[in-house]
Amino acid sequence: MPTPSAESAASSTREHDNLRSRLPDPVSLFPEVAQIAGTLTKAVLNGAIPHTTVHLVQLRAGQIVGSTYHTVRQAGLLRKAGETEERITAVASWQDATSFSDAERVALELVEAVLTPNPFGERVSDELYARASAHYDDKALWTLTLAISQIFFFIPVALIARPIASKAPGKNYTK
Repeated sequence: MPTPSAESAASSTREHDNLRSRLPDPVSLFPEVAQIAGTLTKAVLNGAIPHTTVHLVQLRAGQIVGSTYHTVRQAGLLRKAGETEERITAVASWQDATSFSDAERVALELVEAVLTPNPFGERVSDELYARASAHYDDKALWTLTLAISQIFFFIPVALIARPIASKAPGKNYTK
């Protein structure tokens, strides 16, 4: 007789196998999307800022908008890059976590400022910009801006089409 945990695991596997995206892979309809995604990735991973910072910022964006796909994907990319579970899980509460550098903190603050409505004024204050520019030169600050833009490009895709979070890009849509 199977144990309750074995039954739960089997049920979870069956549910996982039955996951379906809402829409098909957009590349099948718009082949140029693959080129756009590749060009954005090349621009963002130009070396001006650490790839880890890119993924931390994009993980935080996924958390803020409630995107399971982006949260799982970015956490996986961080694990693959050798990041610790402590740092990955601390992104959600980075403000009081001790495992982030000052440059990473300002990058996380910047993505939050861009994503969080501010009814009392601008989202990215001059003070926040000054702190960011103290850690990043012009190319690095543009790279960080493009990293935020890149995840914004894909947020509606994830929230509307709902690609399957546990599957690799290109294989995360049902046919």
